[in-house]
Amino acid sequence: MYQDYFSEAVANWSYMKFPYLKTIGRDKGWNRVGPIARLNICDSLPTPLAEKERQFYFDFYGNKMNNSTMYSHWARLIEMLHCAETLKMLLHDPDLLTGELVRQGTPRNKGIGIIEAPRGTLTHHYEVDDKGMITHCNLIVSTTHNNDAMNEAVKWVAQHVISRQGSITDSMLNQVEVAIRAYDPCLSCATQALGSMSLVVELYNHQEILIDVRTKN
Repeated sequence: MYQDYFSEAVANWSYMKFPYLKTIGRDKGWNRVGPIARLNICDSLPTPLAEKERQFYFDFYGNKMNNSTMYSHWARLIEMLHCAETLKMLLHDPDLLTGELVRQGTPRNKGIGIIEAPRGTLTHHYEVDDKGMITHCNLIVSTTHNNDAMNEAVKWVAQHVISRQGSITDSMLNQVEVAIRAYDPCLSCATQALGSMSLVVELYNHQEILIDVRTKN
């Protein structure tokens, strides 16, 4: 059971919990999951091109265990290559090319799919050229559908709570977060931005006085 290995801490400044390994403790026992972690515990990949890249990945890093955050994208690319190779093998599997599994269709250069996922409705629109290269791609994910609703929820809190209290309070901020979290947004999925995205960092001293603000556009 995972409870034998993991415990979860809480903090008064976050709605999220903080999992950690019991044997190490709260301060040092935090962990990361994802492509880097998967490659770290993987002895080999079953597809040749991805396995070659996996070996080069670790040779370049110089260690059999990679914990460098910025290698996440490289590790993810290796996994994508492995998936592509696996898809190719499946598409040429004779067991999948015979019998009732075979369906005849007319090739076309545009495909649109709409499915329902746990977070909500997903719309995927792809167009390809005669060589199968993607020439157009548009996604409308659940967070995008809910964008206006989330903004209206935040606007309602601002109009009704700030007008009564006259200032930005913890209660007001809590209500903003509650309104947003009700939609379970994934900004990484929903954001399609050209160019840079604004980053605002505020620095407070031990007396909770704002001493510096930096905005990166």
